[in-house]
Amino acid sequence: MPARTIAIGDIHGCSTALRALIEGIDPRPDDTIVTLGDYIDRGPDSRGVIETLIGLKQRCRLVLLMGNHEEMLFQAFRGPDDLRFWLQFGGEETLDSYGRSRSLDLIPHEHLLFLRRCRNYFETDTHIFVHASYSTDRRLDETSEQILRWLPITHSTPPPHFSGKTVIVGHTPQESGRILDLGHVKCIDTGCCTGGWLTALDVKSGHNWQANETGEMRIEVVHK
Repeated sequence: MPARTIAIGDIHGCSTALRALIEGIDPRPDDTIVTLGDYIDRGPDSRGVIETLIGLKQRCRLVLLMGNHEEMLFQAFRGPDDLRFWLQFGGEETLDSYGRSRSLDLIPHEHLLFLRRCRNYFETDTHIFVHASYSTDRRLDETSEQILRWLPITHSTPPPHFSGKTVIVGHTPQESGRILDLGHVKCIDTGCCTGGWLTALDVKSGHNWQANETGEMRIEVVHK
């Protein structure tokens, strides 16, 4: 079977949904799975999410992107003010998954090192993958991290990228629980941590898998 490139949207501590999704995808060694960031915060089991992703890396080519919540985690190490900022946006739930303390020392070094290896973006011959958004007239390495990690596409829906490539993003939750498909850009954050779905999209075929925190699955097979 041909190798697949599959993007997974914002996970936000939803380890049950992630495990169900991986089982549904059944990754093969030649598959590339691109996770779009926001692995931690808000959901019940950020620790389990990271452990599951570490295991997934042994099964396929795993490309990790940095989300704004990972950025907030690393900024929390700078001092009490940054720590308090992170805690109010989901950091409390992340630390709770490691133990009943508000100490960053609870997070294993292996997990922090794993997250520090996240990229700002990933690009193929046909697709661009970023956490949040992009600049239509700039290369990805010329685009600010503020845009790549923080700018919702509903705040400023960008026109097509000058490269002509299709852009796959997360970060902007879709209350419908369905992929937002604007043709040149597709948003696959479908709100798993707020009772929605965690989405995986095969970017070539359009097939997609969704799982929720009860482990329920739904699959859409696109016939072209």
